[in-house]
Amino acid sequence: MSSERERESCNSRHFTWLMKSCFPSPNDAVAKLPSPPQPHTNTPAPVTTLSSLPDDIVLDCLSRVPPASLSALSLVCRRWSRLLRSPAFSYLRRRLHLLRHTTVVLAATDIGLSVATLLDAAWLPSLLVPCFDAISLHDFHFLVTHARACSIGPRIYLVGRSTTLQYDTWTASVSMGASTVFPRKKFALSSAAGKIYVAGGSSRTAAVEEYDPETDTWVVVSNAPRMRYGCLGVSVDGIFYVIGGLRICASTQNLLPRASCRTEAHAAYASSMDLFDVEARVWLRSRTVPNGGCVVAACAAAGRLYVLTSHAVEFSFWSFHLRRKSGSGKGFGEWSRIKSPPLPAQVRVDTRMRFNFVGIGDKVVLIQSLNEVRGVKEGFVLVYDCATGEWERGADLPDVYRRATYVGVEC
Repeated sequence: MSSERERESCNSRHFTWLMKSCFPSPNDAVAKLPSPPQPHTNTPAPVTTLSSLPDDIVLDCLSRVPPASLSALSLVCRRWSRLLRSPAFSYLRRRLHLLRHTTVVLAATDIGLSVATLLDAAWLPSLLVPCFDAISLHDFHFLVTHARACSIGPRIYLVGRSTTLQYDTWTASVSMGASTVFPRKKFALSSAAGKIYVAGGSSRTAAVEEYDPETDTWVVVSNAPRMRYGCLGVSVDGIFYVIGGLRICASTQNLLPRASCRTEAHAAYASSMDLFDVEARVWLRSRTVPNGGCVVAACAAAGRLYVLTSHAVEFSFWSFHLRRKSGSGKGFGEWSRIKSPPLPAQVRVDTRMRFNFVGIGDKVVLIQSLNEVRGVKEGFVLVYDCATGEWERGADLPDVYRRATYVGVEC
């Protein structure tokens, strides 16, 4: 009986063992067979968009775009608009020889700002309608007609008595900027080392102001040796030239009423100039224009200062090259008389005629504007080649630019 039970028990154990042996133990190592090859599929590679690239690569791509497409690029996104305004963008286009020096004329119309560019001996006009919400139409006309203008790269700055306006030639846009610390009229204005400088044009102060386009702020950086009215401003090699004009009330007379200031004896600074080193913040020595006369136009070209002087019956054309004295912080320059422009015999300097100089690379562009005088055609243009020393006739100004602002631009 017991052996029968034992047999049943053994069989039961043997059966259980057999059943277990048919199932693999999870603790036992199992040989892995290679998986069958999978069919080949064309999986798309990750897509790299232009927006995912770093700024330096995007700048390199944008810098190669034709000039006519730049205004459209600025509307794509804020990032591209910011990159187009960066100094690095101008540097890349200059290195690729895609920047050109040209003369731009700006005139106010009833519907906006009329802009023309001198290209290939012809004026190419375009029309921009600015936002008049920030400035009235009357003030806009007054600003464009009477403002002083300068440029930094492709951007033109019009500075008036109490208004600063910026026109971007690449994006074809207008924006308003901060006003000068002191209101001025017929003052000297020029750009140097990426900043804008003004002097003169005020009976209240001799302050020289500096404008930073990045921060849109004006600050006083120095005081001019002389207070001038109707002066001209030019910059060459980091030097801000304040040229010509009349002496207005001396600093000791600043508290006099304006009427008293106007009746004071005005001594002419017609052929003198003051030189301000914008980096060192010092005033340099200089010499007046030889033979006296009144400076009626001035500009910088080919690393020199060029001025046109008048004795009412005769015009003289001069170039000035600054020579610094090493270690002294002072300096003086050398004047050279050069070939005068071939102006018509009827031309004389008076309140109805104005001369403007614009420096473009190694050329000086002379523009005569305002009203027709003694049968002289309105708006004639002459171009002086600094290398050859010769004058030639340029394209006449269209009638719409009789009262306009002229400036040289690198765009």
